[in-house]
Amino acid sequence: MSNNDAQNLIELRNLTKHYGTGENVFENVNFDIYKNEFICLIGHSGCGKSTILNTLAGLEKASSGEIIMGDKAVTAPGLERGVVFQSHALLPWLSVSDNIAFAIKAKTPNISAKYLDEQINHYLGMVSLAGVKHKKPSELSGGMKQRVGIARAFATQPKMLLMDEPFGALDALTRGVIQDELVNIVNETHQTVFMITHDIDEAILLADRIFLMSNGPRAFLAEIVENTIPKPRHRDDIHHHSHYYKIRNHLLDFLLHRSKTLQQQSDRGTLPRVINFKHESWDGL
Repeated sequence: MSNNDAQNLIELRNLTKHYGTGENVFENVNFDIYKNEFICLIGHSGCGKSTILNTLAGLEKASSGEIIMGDKAVTAPGLERGVVFQSHALLPWLSVSDNIAFAIKAKTPNISAKYLDEQINHYLGMVSLAGVKHKKPSELSGGMKQRVGIARAFATQPKMLLMDEPFGALDALTRGVIQDELVNIVNETHQTVFMITHDIDEAILLADRIFLMSNGPRAFLAEIVENTIPKPRHRDDIHHHSHYYKIRNHLLDFLLHRSKTLQQQSDRGTLPRVINFKHESWDGL
């Protein structure tokens, strides 16, 4: 889907954040997110990635600039934006089923008991956890807890799902399994996703566009890399595509070298550079 044909879901305009009287964490961040698009945001610690996500979620307020979703400014949390945090954030005194029910009832307070149970089964089945319905979070592994968190976020049927390094604390094998499940779920539901990650291979697997932040403080959105590897993508064969190492090397070079160099530049544009390997022979050097 080209951006020319896509429906704009959310807009960030000149978003800037500072704390107290100190320097800006990030400044003049501008981007659009399109309906049914998967975005990954990458950058070093301190560049404001989680703050941008929390501002999108309505959990923090920007110092200046605005976020527009539809025709309304985002100023507070809302059910049209689901969040999956770095930790699962499940309510420990509730069963898995009741954690999912809590989210569904928030959106549909008068839902019947029968339909509620059907919805719980549907979303747990989506993350392959139908068998743990009556267990407490303390009885689950870390990967299972995070999958319940994903199911709970999907259960509110948000227009956009915000994910803050949701797999960062998981071992590589579990992480790969959940990545595969997320690929399948997003392909099935066409969910719009904005996700923070430090894993460039994860970003290449999942994202339609990869947003690259310069180093902080005074970080800014420097580049947008369009993922030219067609969907569906699979972990076991994605590296065979001719664009895979071009994209990967570009991301690595940015994180290792250019993100710091860009931070030190005094002449900054407000719009990020767009990189597309179908249309230019950009080698990342």
